[in-house]
Amino acid sequence: MKLLMSLLPLFIFTNIMQAQPKDAFPLWPDGAPGALGKADADIPTLTPFFPDPEKASGAVMVVCPGGGYGGLAPHEGKTYAQWFNSNGVAAFVLKYRLGSSGYRHPVMLQDAARAVRLVRSRAAEWKLDPKRVGIIGSSAGGHLASTLVTHFDAGKPDATDLIERESSRPDLGILCYPVITMGGNTHSGSRDNLLGKNPSPDLIKLLSNELQVTSETPPCFLFHTVEDKAVPVENSLEFAAALRRAGVPFDLHIYQKGGHGMGLGGNPKDPSAHLHPWTADCLYWLKVQKFVK
Repeated sequence: MKLLMSLLPLFIFTNIMQAQPKDAFPLWPDGAPGALGKADADIPTLTPFFPDPEKASGAVMVVCPGGGYGGLAPHEGKTYAQWFNSNGVAAFVLKYRLGSSGYRHPVMLQDAARAVRLVRSRAAEWKLDPKRVGIIGSSAGGHLASTLVTHFDAGKPDATDLIERESSRPDLGILCYPVITMGGNTHSGSRDNLLGKNPSPDLIKLLSNELQVTSETPPCFLFHTVEDKAVPVENSLEFAAALRRAGVPFDLHIYQKGGHGMGLGGNPKDPSAHLHPWTADCLYWLKVQKFVK
């Protein structure tokens, strides 16, 4: 029995890794607005991952990997998508444009909003529920996800591009050790890549998402570790406090041990080693939100 239990996390992770993605496709077939060129870094894309049909709940998550707005961490993208698939949830990994390629706000937000709109616009084709479209992000990807849950819009009903008619509001957000503020507790590298070296006070306030929560912000799940030296735990604490004041449902999990960038696992250098308890806590919450059967 002890041997069986010790092998269980490896068995779970092996099953996750069996899920295979479909081909990535661009968010804008004719080129993204504000593109600085036509290189791969100038073309935001989505890579879809679908669960087995018999497992599928109809819910879907847009996945925003972290990387300080300067890169995209695979273990916070594809690996998350495969974990969602193992629990019956479809996932689309977003390759958004980055500060390291010369982009600044609002380009990243435009990419995330477009991703949610696009998934909604093709929900019937993919057998998904357009009213169960969530977003997840880690670290700087968590900042992007928290930006969309606080800076969404209802779409443009008269847009010639049918995708732009859809709402960009996610139905829920999952924020993993997220950068939230652009103020004193921020991750300076993420802020520089997103806003440049000398952003105005107004821009800092606008993208400090703990200051942008309203009663219209969707329910959120947050987790962080006290030992995180890259992104202080206050980022999650302050966002949760803002959700509380606005009357928005949320789950907040603060773990004593653990650093930054763990992904699904407890070891940032080996995310496949085992599943961190946050995954079980999140799965329970997703069942409450009716995203998981």
